[in-house]
Amino acid sequence: MVARASTVSFSGIDTLPIDVQVQTASGMPAFAIVGLPDKAVAESKERVRGALTAIGLALPPKRITINLSPADVPKEGGHFDLPIALGLLAAMDILSADRLTEYVALGELALDGRIAPVAGVLPAAMAANAEEKGLICPAGQGGEAAWAGDLEILAAPSLIALINHFKGSQVLPAPEPKLAPPPAEPPDLADIKGQESAKRALEIAASGGHNLLMIGPPGAGKSMLAARLPGILPSLSPAEALEVSMIQSVAGLLSEGGLSRTRPFRDPHHSSSTPALVGGGQRARPGEISLAHNGVLFLDELPEFQRQALESLRQPLESGRAVVARANAHVTYPARVQLVAAMNPCRCGYLDDPERACTRAPRCAMDYQARISGPLFDRIDLHVDVPAVSAADLSLPPPAEGSAQVAARVAAARAAQTRRYAALPEDRRIRSNAEADGRLLEEIAGPDEPGRKLLSEAAERLKLSARGYHRVLRVARTLADMEEAPSVRRPHIAEALSYRRIALSAG
Repeated sequence: MVARASTVSFSGIDTLPIDVQVQTASGMPAFAIVGLPDKAVAESKERVRGALTAIGLALPPKRITINLSPADVPKEGGHFDLPIALGLLAAMDILSADRLTEYVALGELALDGRIAPVAGVLPAAMAANAEEKGLICPAGQGGEAAWAGDLEILAAPSLIALINHFKGSQVLPAPEPKLAPPPAEPPDLADIKGQESAKRALEIAASGGHNLLMIGPPGAGKSMLAARLPGILPSLSPAEALEVSMIQSVAGLLSEGGLSRTRPFRDPHHSSSTPALVGGGQRARPGEISLAHNGVLFLDELPEFQRQALESLRQPLESGRAVVARANAHVTYPARVQLVAAMNPCRCGYLDDPERACTRAPRCAMDYQARISGPLFDRIDLHVDVPAVSAADLSLPPPAEGSAQVAARVAAARAAQTRRYAALPEDRRIRSNAEADGRLLEEIAGPDEPGRKLLSEAAERLKLSARGYHRVLRVARTLADMEEAPSVRRPHIAEALSYRRIALSAG
């Protein structure tokens, strides 16, 4: 006899349907799993055996073969436990084989029969809904799966509860969509004294989704400024929240099975490897740049990161996708992030301090800053100096304007961009000025004639690349949006040019 159950395998945030075929045949008792299972899947037979024993059932004394089809797709993870157990229960005539074909199942079994949480429930629910099937998942993740749409969800705490539901002696309640607990109140910009030019750059970056680099001595407040960026960014739209949650679900990071409307803020340590930043590893997991999708990736002490790791960010920053290519996997994750970086001007950090400058200046600064390649610098829209804060600034009273006031202006600028790009076709849909390409900037958001003339002259004199030219135009469009100006004017171009890196290596 062959019984079947359905589950999924993951390729990035995409799913591949997997047919779990269970055969019980005459012969010496044995239990085999075939179909390219990894170690976790191969060990499922012991967890399934233990879970069935815990609820008073024993495997039949037959030759049991589990085939995970298609056979040439690698199977990874503990979520295959539940579909294997359900297929066995159908083969033992405890559950209806026909009923099982109406569901996609995933979950890890404990030895006492409980169903433990697994990664990837939200993408699996989306796939089940697309196939017009129901979903069987762990009880704690029913609220996550409910966001996938109108589908039947059986969120079971244990294997025995699931069996009782199918037998009609117990009814599993339909889960409601769940939101993650609200995050703690982010730090306020009012805590920072002085640094008005850096605060201005931070507001511009938030208003247009632009990449930002802050350069200054230790203790100037670069990390404090970056930590306050989430407090002025608008909340995720429902579509953005779903994208972020899909990645977090695959990574197993979805907080308590609920979706969050807060933009991600990831700040990896400078010792992070290339797979940690971009993604990879044995199972091609998402990296920090994908976990920060639709949010902020903060890289403190930028030159201290491995050169190869930083260079691997260039393609995702430009395309908004992180492609992880391995011999046995080719996976793509979304990676539309806002990069915020901070660095000292030289190794000791006091290049411009006449009392504390190192004896190797300016060679020390040139060597230190040369760790960052020109193409990576070219992908950063805003370069701002963050000087040391004086004692006079520290003695001043707190600023009257905090994050709430800045966030209101940022929201107004983002709303103007949403209206401007709303008429674009779906394949060209963008959400902020930082995503606009050159043609779109010229068609919809181009500068007036004096502004165009200034930009052309500056591009020639400063030897701006085509990328740099368009990034100046993006920043200028954001500056115009912040002033509610209908067109980009010459002052907007001039201020945008002031944020471009011209000769950083000169110290």
